[in-house]
Amino acid sequence: MQWKVGTRGSALSLAQTQDALNRIIGLFPFLSFQTIPFSSPGDRDLASSLRTAPADFFSRDLDEAVLSGMIDLAVHSAKDLSYPLPNPRLDWFWLPWYEDARDCLVLRSGESRASLSRPVIGVSSDRREAYVNSEFPDAVIRPIRGSIPSRIAQLDAGDFDVVIMAGAALKRLGLSERITEWIPLDRLPTPLAQGRLAVTFRKGNPEWMRLRSCFVKAVRFVGAGVGSAGLITWDGLKELRQADVCLYDQLMDERLLRELPPQAQAVFVGKRCGGHSMPQSEITELIAEYARQGLRVVRLKGGDPGLFGRLSEEIGRLDELQIPYRVLPGVSALVAATTGTGMLLTKRGESRGFTVMTPRAEGGGNADVGIEERSRFPLVLFMSVKLAEDVARRLIGEGWSPETPAAIVYQAGGEEEKIVRGTLATLHPSEGEEAPGLILIGSPAAGGYRSAAGGLDGMRVLLTCSESILPKAELSVRDLGGVPLARPLIRLRAESRAREEIRSLDSYDWVVLTSPSAVRIFLELLRSESFDLRQVPKLIVCGPGCASELETAGLHADWMPKESFSAEGLIATLSDGYWNGQRILRFRSEKAGESVAGALRERGATVTDCILYRNEEVRYDNLPRFDAVFFASASAVESFLNQFGADRLTGKKVVVLGNPTATALRKAGREPDAIAKEATVSSLGLLLFGTSVNA
Repeated sequence: MQWKVGTRGSALSLAQTQDALNRIIGLFPFLSFQTIPFSSPGDRDLASSLRTAPADFFSRDLDEAVLSGMIDLAVHSAKDLSYPLPNPRLDWFWLPWYEDARDCLVLRSGESRASLSRPVIGVSSDRREAYVNSEFPDAVIRPIRGSIPSRIAQLDAGDFDVVIMAGAALKRLGLSERITEWIPLDRLPTPLAQGRLAVTFRKGNPEWMRLRSCFVKAVRFVGAGVGSAGLITWDGLKELRQADVCLYDQLMDERLLRELPPQAQAVFVGKRCGGHSMPQSEITELIAEYARQGLRVVRLKGGDPGLFGRLSEEIGRLDELQIPYRVLPGVSALVAATTGTGMLLTKRGESRGFTVMTPRAEGGGNADVGIEERSRFPLVLFMSVKLAEDVARRLIGEGWSPETPAAIVYQAGGEEEKIVRGTLATLHPSEGEEAPGLILIGSPAAGGYRSAAGGLDGMRVLLTCSESILPKAELSVRDLGGVPLARPLIRLRAESRAREEIRSLDSYDWVVLTSPSAVRIFLELLRSESFDLRQVPKLIVCGPGCASELETAGLHADWMPKESFSAEGLIATLSDGYWNGQRILRFRSEKAGESVAGALRERGATVTDCILYRNEEVRYDNLPRFDAVFFASASAVESFLNQFGADRLTGKKVVVLGNPTATALRKAGREPDAIAKEATVSSLGLLLFGTSVNA
């Protein structure tokens, strides 16, 4: 399938668009693109000020081409667009790849900031002008327009002494050497869109809405509980700790906001003193906007999201855009005010149930709360499944319509949750089902959340990896609307000899760690032995996954391949001559083998090859229903086959991490559907999506 892609005809636009398309093809080789260059009012009109330019100054021609069908989509610098888009018939999202967002100072070659005297500085925005007024009070400020090469040409010709530009633009054009000085973000904040690329397409286009679902992250609707931060669920707390942006209501305990990462944005959208901080429609659009920027959005709602929380309106907009989401219930005020105080709504011999309603009508007026009104309310019955048919007959006998929607919910909130729908006339338990359940009768029984969401479309993914990488694997699956099923098949146990080597760590020049799990256990041993991190030797790792784990402790990798992130890729970077006489400690699992240690010895190093940890099998009596499985190690494959056999993989998608894991699977006669080439689980969701598309 080939798509026609429009972009502005400047060198920068063409370069960044081609790079983005190459990245997309790298993920989804079944796609191809034809690039068509366009101009824009902003390219043709170099006299008007950008500060007063219309919202579509750099996108109008592309917008019209998309809407007319001349092209299928357009790629823009994200900061060239205004949000919401001026034309409501267009939809959009940001691509996940981006450059450094900082601005920079560009001077003529050979000149420095110290030599400037009453410099003429070219700027193109109010924020850059404010920076110049603060940083260069004696400067002459002049507006500058044109393409990046044109602005540099104006500088070199002497029209300006300094030009302020986005560093991302210079890097994408291969002009990094022209950057004289990077401007720190605390001195000159830049728009979130700077350095990022946006894709626009016709609203409702099913193919690009589907593809977008692989580049946006599922929105999390989290119940904050009421009164105390302790009433949020554990899953809700985990989502807060991984958020990029949190839209929160008026909370009684704002300590929850302290759980957000330091760089996360907290946006208040609640109600105070009877007034809303913003209309509900704006809140709904803000959620969708942040999600399309590729941010991990948490919508934090007081109490439980589904009880008088306007949840249906917010997820309705996401349903329309096919943006995935996940709803995590919370402890509601109803539960806190009753179970929490001892005023129990159900008490044996006294009360078998309760009615919940509001005396407020739509629009704020008063509403009837009488017995006739209450009789029309939905009915929830606990511990009732075996009596379902008898209950239905009684209600019909009391005057309920036989066509009233009814549902039985088994194992609500669990991995094996199942909903059986029908009417009062057809309601009956599932044959052979022994799981606990409850009955819901009334109009809500006919509704429900969208069952398919995101690129993974509700795929149930069995995650067999160790506890150490499980959170990242779960996150990757949830981000694309999948259902992670955590069943670690191995646990990692540190070896006693490794602890002894930690105590003498300062006798080595280098330490080699070639898996994120090895890094985590290494850091745990450092902490348990109270080892001074300032004495840690230089560190060799095989990829960004390991480097990222080191950074959690303030340590940094000193040697890492630029590509081919594996033990084999690391060996290929070990140049002769450099390692002669170096004292190196190689930490590994008992499964990893001695190839890295051997390669270093061949190059003259003195190597201690030490087993850092061993894999222990974790056993289960049974497995949940699953559509796909992820193996991160050969040990996990062996454990699965030992416990459940290769037949359980029939008809399932299988993704593995690394060639050794693939080899272990092939020994059982099964070829993996996809192999993660990098030692990281961050791309797991995209790999699973690729296997489903190519099925």
